[in-house]
Parts: sequence; C-alpha cells; structure tokens
Amino acid sequence: MSGMDTAPYQAFAAAHLGGTFTNVDLLVTAFTHRSYVNEHKKSTSVHNERLEFLGDAVLELAVTDHLYSNFNEPEGILTNWRAALVRTESIGAAAERLGFAPLLRLSRGEKQGSERAKAQILANSFEAVIGAIYLEHGYDAAATFITDNILSTLGGILESGSWRDPKSRLQEVAQSVEGSTPAYKVLEEDGPDHDKVFTLGVFVNNKLLGKGTGPSKQYAQQKAAEAALQHYKQT
Repeated sequence: MSGMDTAPYQAFAAAHLGGTFTNVDLLVTAFTHRSYVNEHKKSTSVHNERLEFLGDAVLELAVTDHLYSNFNEPEGILTNWRAALVRTESIGAAAERLGFAPLLRLSRGEKQGSERAKAQILANSFEAVIGAIYLEHGYDAAATFITDNILSTLGGILESGSWRDPKSRLQEVAQSVEGSTPAYKVLEEDGPDHDKVFTLGVFVNNKLLGKGTGPSKQYAQQKAAEAALQHYKQT
C-alpha cells in the first residue's frame, strides 16, 4: 500500500485503538472492503475479510468472558445478552460513533449502497479492526477496545430490554395491555425473486401498530415488532 497517505489511520489509531500501528498496512486493510480491491486490483489485493474472521472470534471471547465473570445468570440469558451486544446493529453503531465511515475504502458502487448495506460494512470493518488490534497490540488491548465500545452499552441494553426478541416482547405487552395477540400480514413485496424486499405490518385488535421492511419476512416481522413497541412506549 505504498504511496497512500496513512496519517489519518495512524491518527485514528492513536485516538481510539490504544496507540499507533507499527504495521499500519494491517490497519488500512481492516478498513478495505472487497469491492475496493475488485475496483483497484493494480494497487491492492488484500481486503478485510480474514481480519474480520479473526476479530469476530476475539469479540465473542471478550464478551463471553466478561458476562461469565460478572453475572451469575443462566446460560440462556447470557447467550441472549451476548447476541444483543455483538449483533450487526450494535457493532455497526459503535463503528459509526467512532467515525469509521471516512476511513472505509469502498468501490464507487458500495458508496451508493443502501443504509442496511452500509451498516453491515461498518459492522464487518469493526470486527476487522478488532482483529488488527489483536495482531498488533495483543488480546488485552483488543479486549479494552471491546469493553470501551461494546460492553459499555450493556447497561442500556438491559434497561431497555432490547436483548429480548422483539416479537416475544411485543406479544407480552399486547396481551398485557390489550388482551390480544399480535398478527403479522404482508403489505408489500417488491423486487425480483432472487432479491425480494418484504414490507409487513403488525396488527393488534385489527389496528396497524407498526411496519417493517427487509429482505425476508422474518426480518420484516422483527422490524414491525420494534416499531409497535415504540407505539406502546409513546402511549
């Protein structure tokens, strides 16, 4: 990666990653999406997927160790807490808070992608950065980064109950408040068979309380349930 300006990456590392990188190419790779490599084959041939694979394992270990060491809860609850902490939305939000976006190396097409695609890219890069920290500074530095940016959100997750499945939470709320069970209906289907987008509504007592859109009916149901839960919070 000779010839490129690595100063922004070193500045980012100094500010957020526990110190500058001796091997700055490792950090640059963590921000390099496969699409960028496909578009710039003459200048680079390395993208962040291997680092993402490594970082995902380090992230899961650090979160699991923290939960096991600090909470005397059954395995099922700890598993749900961990899932909430490491899901795409959580780690993508952490990457956004840290200002990953300007450092990402993407193809022109990916830069124009959907918000959901961008969130996934941010989450993948966050895991790749964890992998880079692990290789450059060791496990303790990676665990500190995870503690500061992921485990620090656990209190809010527990307070809001967002670690629980939205459909299950909505069912409990709807039955408690209205004595009725939510029903999900497909409102729209768009796109070709290989790339469908579904919009579903969730109804309680035949009243539409939330809509959700996604690449599968299950995903859209979850989003609709989240929207309906917001309805109950506001009433």
